[in-house]
Amino acid sequence: MRIGIVCPYDWDAPGGVQVHVRDQVREFTRLGHEVQVLAPSDGEEGKPAWFTSGGPARSVSYNGSVARLAFGIGPTRRVREWIRAHDFDVLHVHEPLAPSLSLLAVWSATGPIVGTFHSSMERSRVLSAGNAIAQTVLEKLRGRIAVSEAARRTFAEHVGGTFVVIPNGVDIEAFAGTDALPGHPRPNSLLFLGRMLEPRKGLAVLLAALPEIAAAVPDVTILLAGPGDQDAVIADVAPEHRERIEFLGFVDAERKAATLRSATLYVAPNTGGESFGIILTEAMAAGAPIVASDLPAFESVLDGDAGAMFRNEDPHDLARVVIQLLRDPGEREALVRRGHERVQAFDWQRVAQDILDVYDSVITGETGVREDLRGQLVGRFARFLEV
Repeated sequence: MRIGIVCPYDWDAPGGVQVHVRDQVREFTRLGHEVQVLAPSDGEEGKPAWFTSGGPARSVSYNGSVARLAFGIGPTRRVREWIRAHDFDVLHVHEPLAPSLSLLAVWSATGPIVGTFHSSMERSRVLSAGNAIAQTVLEKLRGRIAVSEAARRTFAEHVGGTFVVIPNGVDIEAFAGTDALPGHPRPNSLLFLGRMLEPRKGLAVLLAALPEIAAAVPDVTILLAGPGDQDAVIADVAPEHRERIEFLGFVDAERKAATLRSATLYVAPNTGGESFGIILTEAMAAGAPIVASDLPAFESVLDGDAGAMFRNEDPHDLARVVIQLLRDPGEREALVRRGHERVQAFDWQRVAQDILDVYDSVITGETGVREDLRGQLVGRFARFLEV
């Protein structure tokens, strides 16, 4: 099968959707399918042969975060050229309503098109205000996938329609059996992995819990992995606790498994905006005991007992859970065992087959993906001006 995949977010920036797409390519290629990917990027130098840049990305506020997207005349031209250059059997667009390449690809193509919806939000002014635009996308999708019940509910409530829930996958074999980083793990260490200065990632909650944790566990340390200015991160940390913080820097895909194995506990203090939590599946696959905020999406991934949970945005409750687990190695080992059992549900071999089943359901009787000459971008906007 010839599969075209569109990622709306900057390929060169860290993010769960980018990880999902990379793993999807790897698994589909392993199964013998031909895959091409289009995503925003500064260029194609050093990229795989299956990758095409849709143009440079620019920062845009989206879904409570700052996303790097590509939109406009140049990206539109690149999308159409990419569709014409490849005889795809199916086109798979991720986050089809994000103002980026995925939206442009749906407008620009016709035929078997599948969309995967990743985002989750209780209320979206963007979706509510742009319902007419959303409908022009949804009417062209032959298949709709949501990565979680939270994501399905978000889009079903805002724009309607039916969705099949297929979770993000994880390469269990790649994460299992990896050694920790040199010099790690150290006793009573906590790991945070993510964009440190993005409020919804919750690092401030963990740092607020640090004094209480340190009072009970004097040798506790915090490992911080990911992008973020170090001085800004520790600005609000009391001087006597700053020496407990170790910065590991940016963690690429090759180092992620080792990083997850380098602490006593992996802590995910995210405060919202999460529809799934792929990092939790990676942590379970790596054998890391998890402490996570009680977001519905995280509760769904951990299924009740594959991780310890605390009240969202409550540093005192986070401290309570962490202290208890640092003092109880038996319970940490139990979390690892339950996590290993739970993560089997997210094995990419299973997830890939579920996605391929969706593809098979939409290509029946179709002649492949073609450029939609009647769906020119200008024509779409002219349609909105008439209503």
